Amino acid sequence: MGYTLNFAAVWRSFDDLLLGLGLSLVLAFGAILMGAVIGLGVAFALMARNRWVKRPAAIYVSIIRNTPILVLVLFTYFALPQLGVRLGKIESFVFTLAVYSGAYLAEVFRSGLLSIPPGLREAGLAIGLTETQIRTSIIAPLMFRNILPSLSSTIISLFKDTSLAAAIAVPELTFETRKINVETFRVIETWMVASCLYVFTCSILAALMRALERRLALPR
Repeated sequence: MGYTLNFAAVWRSFDDLLLGLGLSLVLAFGAILMGAVIGLGVAFALMARNRWVKRPAAIYVSIIRNTPILVLVLFTYFALPQLGVRLGKIESFVFTLAVYSGAYLAEVFRSGLLSIPPGLREAGLAIGLTETQIRTSIIAPLMFRNILPSLSSTIISLFKDTSLAAAIAVPELTFETRKINVETFRVIETWMVASCLYVFTCSILAALMRALERRLALPR
């Protein structure tokens, strides 16, 4: 084909790729923390008996889960300023990813809540615990243990979704890769190295989550 692999240009800019990877991780974990708060609140709302609480939560989940994340990113960054809401590139993306992840985490948390026997709540009330104490001391720890496999998949997916931040020029891994590609014209080498960084990072995240699952597993 006449194309000779030459990674020299990529290695010269490897530090930029690592900085981009670091920012990708920051974006992902910032969004996951915010999304977890949103998702947990929405999960409790979805299980509420009051339809005025349950219906808005269900509408939020339905809209967000059926809208491409790239559309949400572009809407937040380009459309919201027209309404007077102005955010920086990083803040805009983290906010969007948090809202997006909140919809998916709500279903993960809801499934975890449904897996908890209802008798635990009655038992907690019987020994004098308040609803807040029951949720924080009994329900939340059990739910977290039950949802770890699903949560692991969601975290890894959200990390990969940070690549969409390149659409609004956030200097994460994909953006830095594209910039190096344009500057060096080493298409195969540049994207090959970026792919390896994504695969390596996702593998590390998966290994950490599996270790956490084993640590929190109930003894048999």
